Amino acid sequence: MDLRNEISLKRADLKRFPPGKDGRFDALTDLADALYNRFKQEGEIEDLNEAITLLREALELPPIGNDADDRSLSLNNLAVCLSNRYENQGAIDDLEEAITLGRAALELCPPGHPDRCVSLHNLACDLRTRFVKQTAIHDLEEAIELLRAALELRPSGHPHRSSSLHQLALCFSNKYDNQGAVADLEEAVILGRAALELRPLRHPDRIVSLNNLAHLLRRRFQKQSSMDDLDKAIELLRAALELHPSGNLHRAFSFHEMALCLSNRYDTQGVVGDLEEAVTLGRAALELHLPEHPDHGVSLHNLACNLRRRFVKQAGICDLEVAIKLYRAALELRPSGHPRRSSSLHQLAICLSSRYDNQGVAADLEEAITLGRAALELRPLGHPDRLISLNSLAHLLRRRFQKQASMHDLDEAVELLRAALERPSGNLHRAFSFHELALCLSTKYDNQGVAADLDEAIMLGRVVLELRPPGHPDRGVSLNNLACNLRRRFQRQATKDDLEEAIELLRETLKLCPSGHSCWSYSLHQLALCLSNRYDNQGVVADLEEALSLRRAALEILPPGHPHRGVVLYNLACVLWRKFQKQADMPRLHRANSLCRGRSQSLADVPSSLFELSLHLWDRFHKQAALTDLDEAICLTTYALELRLPGHPDYAVSLKHLALFIGERVQRLAHQSKSGEPVLRSCVVDNLGALANYFRDRSRNQHAIVDLEAAITLYRYVLQFRPTGHPSRPSSLHDLAQSLADRFRQQPVAADLDEAIALEQEALQLLVPGDPDYDVALRCLTACIQLKISSQVATTPSDDSGVALFDIRQAVRDVAFETLKTMPTRLLHTHTGILCNRDAQVSHFMSSQQYSQLLSSCAACDPAQQMKLIRTNISRYFQYVMFSHRWSTGEPSLRDVEGHPIYGMSTDGGLGKLQAFCLVACERGYLWAWSDTCCIDRDSSAELQEAIGSMFACEWFRRGWTLQELLASRNILFYTQAWSLYKNVTSSNHKADVAVLEELERATGIESRFLTNFSPDIAYSLFGIFNLHLPVLYGESAENALGRLLSEIISQSGDISVLDWVGEASSFHSCFPAYITSYRMLPLPPPQPIAEEHAAMIHTEQPEQAGSSSTTLRMLYRSLANSPPPRFLSHRLILPCIAYRVTAIQRRRVNPSTRNYTYKILASGLRPLEVALPSKLEDATISQGALLLARPWHSRHLLGPFTNVHATTEEQLLFTLGRPFNALLLTKLPQNEYLRIASSNLITAHPIDSASILQSRLKIFDIV
Repeated sequence: MDLRNEISLKRADLKRFPPGKDGRFDALTDLADALYNRFKQEGEIEDLNEAITLLREALELPPIGNDADDRSLSLNNLAVCLSNRYENQGAIDDLEEAITLGRAALELCPPGHPDRCVSLHNLACDLRTRFVKQTAIHDLEEAIELLRAALELRPSGHPHRSSSLHQLALCFSNKYDNQGAVADLEEAVILGRAALELRPLRHPDRIVSLNNLAHLLRRRFQKQSSMDDLDKAIELLRAALELHPSGNLHRAFSFHEMALCLSNRYDTQGVVGDLEEAVTLGRAALELHLPEHPDHGVSLHNLACNLRRRFVKQAGICDLEVAIKLYRAALELRPSGHPRRSSSLHQLAICLSSRYDNQGVAADLEEAITLGRAALELRPLGHPDRLISLNSLAHLLRRRFQKQASMHDLDEAVELLRAALERPSGNLHRAFSFHELALCLSTKYDNQGVAADLDEAIMLGRVVLELRPPGHPDRGVSLNNLACNLRRRFQRQATKDDLEEAIELLRETLKLCPSGHSCWSYSLHQLALCLSNRYDNQGVVADLEEALSLRRAALEILPPGHPHRGVVLYNLACVLWRKFQKQADMPRLHRANSLCRGRSQSLADVPSSLFELSLHLWDRFHKQAALTDLDEAICLTTYALELRLPGHPDYAVSLKHLALFIGERVQRLAHQSKSGEPVLRSCVVDNLGALANYFRDRSRNQHAIVDLEAAITLYRYVLQFRPTGHPSRPSSLHDLAQSLADRFRQQPVAADLDEAIALEQEALQLLVPGDPDYDVALRCLTACIQLKISSQVATTPSDDSGVALFDIRQAVRDVAFETLKTMPTRLLHTHTGILCNRDAQVSHFMSSQQYSQLLSSCAACDPAQQMKLIRTNISRYFQYVMFSHRWSTGEPSLRDVEGHPIYGMSTDGGLGKLQAFCLVACERGYLWAWSDTCCIDRDSSAELQEAIGSMFACEWFRRGWTLQELLASRNILFYTQAWSLYKNVTSSNHKADVAVLEELERATGIESRFLTNFSPDIAYSLFGIFNLHLPVLYGESAENALGRLLSEIISQSGDISVLDWVGEASSFHSCFPAYITSYRMLPLPPPQPIAEEHAAMIHTEQPEQAGSSSTTLRMLYRSLANSPPPRFLSHRLILPCIAYRVTAIQRRRVNPSTRNYTYKILASGLRPLEVALPSKLEDATISQGALLLARPWHSRHLLGPFTNVHATTEEQLLFTLGRPFNALLLTKLPQNEYLRIASSNLITAHPIDSASILQSRLKIFDIV
């Protein structure tokens, strides 16, 4: 019976039992029960309020006889209603009364009473709810006691045992959060596991248990750091996400919890993949937690945290910018008084501090300090996070002191850190407080020279080391800082022990710090300073040599332009001056002596001193012919050039001498294999390359041609040191090519671009696809060729005539020609733009690096595997890409391009399109390309037939329209007319990329994708795909052609998926779309969780009559299984549906921006739903009462044979029918026909519960 009718009948019953008449108690409770059920379906609070009023009146009636059961039932029902109203409106009085009523109901259910376990359970749930609100621990203790008692009454096999286990686990989790006793957390985990075991696959509450147990395991990981717990939590959450499709209420929680787990695992193991997935899941959770959702702020905050983590790892400034934006949005949702406002203030301050470190904008640092102060104010004494805020604000103030040198900031930072250290020992952040205070005091010593500050900084540094034992991630930083302070004290007091300890600590630091890390270069520099100090103190030459070696190592890490590189060069010059000062054959170094003067003056003398040293080394080389002197001279001149830069008055002199030194070294290099002279030191070339990179980067940032000229000169020097056969020659070719291309962009001289193309082509010849640099060189070559085409620069084709043929095994040649026989006779070589016949194709292969590697591989492999290896490599080499396009005027023919590189030809007409196609193919890694315009000799019928035979041998190519090409091709890439990837999606195969297909469906649809001559061709091109044979009626409308196609599909196959569309209805039939673009990927309807036991009335646990539901279920199944297939007859769709009568429809609101009308629809057996429509429903349609929501049905929806009704099959059928579905809104017409209306928006309907599903009935509709 429909609930509305049921309530009307029960109201009538109540009138028949006025006050004082027997039977009024039952009438009151029955009506209250029906109203409560409608509240659960429709969410109308008035129904719940009326149910509460009726139950209060029933409880005020004098008891009849001694029926305590009825009274306990009413008490419990009223408690449930009040508890529901508290959850809906938050009035604490309702919760208090629910607890009072629950206690009264429990008193009427003594031990042995069949309803005692339910009363125990519901009272416990209400007490836990009050604990969450008021944190009174006695409520939680009592809830645990009651749930334990309920659990004893629900032994193994009881249908509600899992609910008691789950609730008890929640209570122990709350108790652990409140008191921190690990035993409570352990018991919660055990109970959670037990509940999960009782909720197998397809149990409606399995997702809840998976999420809850995962949360408990993550909490235990945070306490015990057991990776097994974290890994298991992630496994459980993945299982939960597999169970609930898009839209499920618990999906957002699973996303949120999984993101937390993955970020915890990233913090522990540092696997970037975990962090990336955490960011992705955080975005998904945020999409589900819309602005009005209560957890929207939490999702904003957590996603921002993970983006900041990724910024720290990858330094992507966009991540930091988005994190700041998210934190600001979260802060707006957490106004003054919000318990988590301080957390948002603190995190936003950290982000702004990071942006200041990255970009140096003082306003960011100022705002960070303001936010840090605000966060500290919200964390008074006793707040668990006050120590974090004290440390953070002190750090920010120290940073501002470094910028502004205000002692007030430094003094305040010291004061804050001393306050932080007043907290009891054992805090995780205590080591950071010691560390930061030591930095502040050492900085204070540098400014004021108070020895006590330095002594305290050293003492604090030792404490930090004790708190960061071996294995601690920050031990290296602590070692380094303590060593620096010890060296400071040595410089003041000349205590040898301080210097020795500093050297020892820095050596340990270098063992801990990975090579290339930012702290590595600083530690190298500090150790070099200590060794120089010890050399000055003790005169041990080994210290000086090691200091020199360490400074060179530091320079390798700090590229030219690094802010700390100048200091290292200064100290390097000092060490070199000391070294050469000890050598008798070196003359007095006038410039270098100035390094002993004040530091500010010495820094300015560094380039002159370095250059002077290089000249003396050059002179000594001519006297003694020691190549080490020449190498050293080149290095020092390179350093001098770096400090002088182009435009400096002495730059030209330095560059002239550098060219002289390099010329001599190259000559020696050419003869060293015969003479046995020492090989070239790698640092010589590396320094040149680093300086060239620096000049090129400067030219790109500052657009100074003089820097670019310097980079080209240096790259040419580097290339001289890397002849053919050198492993780094391809990268040097590429660097020089890029600089020449940059110069061409500024000063378009054709020779530069031609040389750049030649250099990139040479680099590609030396590389193999798969090499790290191959793709880079390939992209750059295509960019250079594109420059050449677009600028219309006349070029001379490269001469490939010098390519030599090698005497290779006949088998390779045979396989090559055998392979080419199955391919087009001519292909375009994308690197050169030359059309090649089969001989030329083989020639290219035999002169390639792939061919050389194939020979080597064949010589080393098993003879039985040689042919397979040959075929694999040759097939890979000759992969080619086809050009699918529409012909236009001016398409180039074979005669037009034969013998000419297409990149050097005019861009008029189809040539421009062909050039762009080959360029894109080249960029995608294809060496060969085919276009039907120029790769076939259409004057030769034999060749034409051969080409067609080789190209379209597959049966899928027998139909020539674009859709068939789409289906047939294994890999497809879509490009725009400007030759950019469609939607900028960089997938290697758009056909397998869901995002691209969805975008194509939404943005272009089939109608624009198939540019046919006649609009009906849109539908006609689909006939062959569906194996349909319909007459082609040119002249009919596209709408009519599509309607004929869809009606034939549904008649022949019964496939009701053709009804899944959203948009304008066709005039052909109301169930078909007017345009084929209305078929889009519709979202899966979200399944809704079944409410927990506490949310149901007590009567839901009363025993049912045996077999009643099974009989109903069997009858329902038979009607569904025997339903006739859908069919189309005389413009009428004969469609089996499960029908739901619309009982009420109300217009809720109108969106003024979109003019959408939002309606609330109530239908028997369905939950209330809302739908937004672009047009207003006719009042007559609404008032007629003839609206239906229909669920189209086909018997194939059933899961399998249904011979016997057992628990598993019943669950499967209820699960299938209980899922939300996309409904059709139908209105009744005369002659018992129906019309589909409101098709412009998706209508997702949700069955109410199992009872409503059992009342479902199948009906056959005639829809026009």
